[in-house]
Amino acid sequence: MGFYQFKRTQYLECPTSELWAFISNPTNLKKITPKEMGFDITSGEIPEKMYRGMIISYTVAPLLGIKTTWVTEITQLEENRYFIDEQRMGPYKIWHHQHFIEPSGTGTLMTDIISYQPPFGFLGALANRIIIKRKLNQIFDYRAKVLTTRYPNS
Repeated sequence: MGFYQFKRTQYLECPTSELWAFISNPTNLKKITPKEMGFDITSGEIPEKMYRGMIISYTVAPLLGIKTTWVTEITQLEENRYFIDEQRMGPYKIWHHQHFIEPSGTGTLMTDIISYQPPFGFLGALANRIIIKRKLNQIFDYRAKVLTTRYPNS
């Protein structure tokens, strides 16, 4: 039974408040998720700004185009600093995603830390080695590209 952590940092040449306004709007998650993931929010009407206790449900097809429902809760949030989402229903046994931003030089440093545990014990550990780590890197590479385009000179 493996427990893993994925960490990614990115520097963006934009004010912290501007980046916060973008990443704290749940509808923008689709913009920074690769299209082949089939990401769609299913919560219905959701506000443009997340808040502590907010539940977001969506469908996503992380593997072989097979759609799955994922429900997350925003468990902690401090405006212009960080938020944490945790899976309440979905493909992982545990999923805890920390999103931090902080001023750095003339821009903002963004750090994501995902602590997760795949299901199915040994098979989940094998899936992590073969598929999950690579998929997380692909997703965050895509996100970095989109954000660098949105905030040039980063």
